[in-house]
Amino acid sequence: MSQVVSEAGYFMVSPSNTAPSLTDPEQAWNPGYYRTAHNDKVQGRAMAEFAYNELGLTSAAAIHDGDPYTEGLARVFADSFEELGGTIVEFTAVNKGDTDMRPVLTAVAAAGPPEFLYYPVFTAEGGFLTKQAKEVAGLENTILAAADGMISAAAIEAVGEAGEGMYFSGPDLSFSGQVYDDFIAKYVEKYGSEPISVFHAHAFDAANMIFACVEEVGVDDGGALHVGRQALRDCLFATSSFQGITGNLTCDQYGDCADPQISVSQLQSAEYVRINADYHT
Repeated sequence: MSQVVSEAGYFMVSPSNTAPSLTDPEQAWNPGYYRTAHNDKVQGRAMAEFAYNELGLTSAAAIHDGDPYTEGLARVFADSFEELGGTIVEFTAVNKGDTDMRPVLTAVAAAGPPEFLYYPVFTAEGGFLTKQAKEVAGLENTILAAADGMISAAAIEAVGEAGEGMYFSGPDLSFSGQVYDDFIAKYVEKYGSEPISVFHAHAFDAANMIFACVEEVGVDDGGALHVGRQALRDCLFATSSFQGITGNLTCDQYGDCADPQISVSQLQSAEYVRINADYHT
């Protein structure tokens, strides 16, 4: 999509695209692409540091589902874990739509078994991996972990009791304090419930970045608002020290605008509980 938008001279600001390739000029970056979501180079490294430094583990495995997001995040985790001194015993994948994860999990167990298993996939596959990992010989004591693709009420239901004690990496908004508390209060007042997506704050900041640039470069032509495509691109590109609820946003030349704030949560009694593990850059 970023290629289509780019070739048309438009722009996009994503609140939830986190694959490292999307802002890599050697891979998938296109002019006009920006994001307020973090780059998974940060999140993958954060989970590796948590497993190695905080939990004191030295062996791990990673599973993805073949798409750029999950594979990219799993790869950054694996590479970072090895750089820290750990061993990756298996780096493998399941297929989207699979329901029987036992063959892959058995291969992971046979290769190690690992002390730590990271699978930054989505709810359906993540639910099956979590439940079936408990059934595979050798993985009984392996610590399970996932990412923001499984931070939701639906994911809690999908993993069930098997997810108790799992770890999850994802955006950390606790640093925002009263600013974020006020945002949530106004959101609940307007819509009657709290946001359902982990990236709601990033979407809010993305929209406000766009609105700010529309105000800056838009031209009122007798009651009609004209916004030049390139002018809007240039304005977004020049975004610097934009005060959002996710942090202080500044866009680099390839569209990474986030102020990455990553923490690790643990699933305790069907609630994501943020633990003492902050990875702010």
